[in-house]
Amino acid sequence: MIQEERYMKYISFAIPCYNSEAYMEKAINSILVGGEDVEIIVVNDGSKDGTQKIAERYQEKYPTIVKAVEKENGGHGDAVNCGLAHATGKYFKVVDSDDWVDKEALKKILDAVKGFVDADSPVDMVISNYVYEKVGMKHKKVIRYDNVLPQNQVFRWDDIGRFRLDQYILMHSVIYRTEMLKLCQLELPKHTFYVDNIYVYYPLPHVRTLYYLNVDFYRYFIGREDQSVNEKVMIGRIDQQLFVTKRMIEMYELRMITSKKLRKYMINYLAIMMTVSSILCIRSKKQENLVKKKELWAYLKKKDYKTYVKIRYGILGQTMNLPGRSGRKVSSLAYSVARRLIGFN
Repeated sequence: MIQEERYMKYISFAIPCYNSEAYMEKAINSILVGGEDVEIIVVNDGSKDGTQKIAERYQEKYPTIVKAVEKENGGHGDAVNCGLAHATGKYFKVVDSDDWVDKEALKKILDAVKGFVDADSPVDMVISNYVYEKVGMKHKKVIRYDNVLPQNQVFRWDDIGRFRLDQYILMHSVIYRTEMLKLCQLELPKHTFYVDNIYVYYPLPHVRTLYYLNVDFYRYFIGREDQSVNEKVMIGRIDQQLFVTKRMIEMYELRMITSKKLRKYMINYLAIMMTVSSILCIRSKKQENLVKKKELWAYLKKKDYKTYVKIRYGILGQTMNLPGRSGRKVSSLAYSVARRLIGFN
């Protein structure tokens, strides 16, 4: 029994890897600071390079901490599903293979999580800050939540404040209770990009208790040419963005969400997804994509009329639906300005 206690894992970190040999070690090393309190699940999603060899080398060196899991290629979401299936830790966190975590912040998060577990008072969702590690940028943009969320205390959705547009809770900022994720049957689609939005949206109504630590924990590396958040890449994958947005529309009848503040947050999150999908359709300058944009708004209208009205006639919805070619130019310009102000890709 003592041995089992000694090796109880407080946080399982899943690292989805696809041809990640050039940078995955930085991600793994940053988490190893957690020692026996953490579990690192390196999911090799059908890589063609030396990813598996590196994962196995770490597993050999740290057999009680690192698990090397090999699977056939199914995409980022499927690798997250696989990581969750192998997780034995009380909490679950995804770290992309080109990102890393701050070592000092990790210790603070582990202390907090141990507190919940030892007191047998489970918290469903732990939130911390993330930093844009943008190539060539001296000034690092930090997304923090100290103006919206109570700090260092357990709280509920009704206690949250107003989120700014650049402040939404992303995969980078969230740690979930593992059992809650499994109970709500989270499963991300295979071979699809942008499913991290589903990862942070679908569990929300299942989250009863939250905890926020004002530490700059997650380091989000941005600037690789082939990155999925590069705008040219996103336009090329417009159908996947539209697919994910539609999946999010289908998930819930938002009027049934009992917490007013959570409902508002989820509607605003959906508004951002509708905006990103719309602007990519506009900026692609392709007629077929303008048709897809129209179809997306019609889809929302049909599925959830009340939410459609709120989003369509809110500031984002109106900006994205200005009529004619000149209207589309204004939409595109508004997006460019917002992008510079907010700093998202």
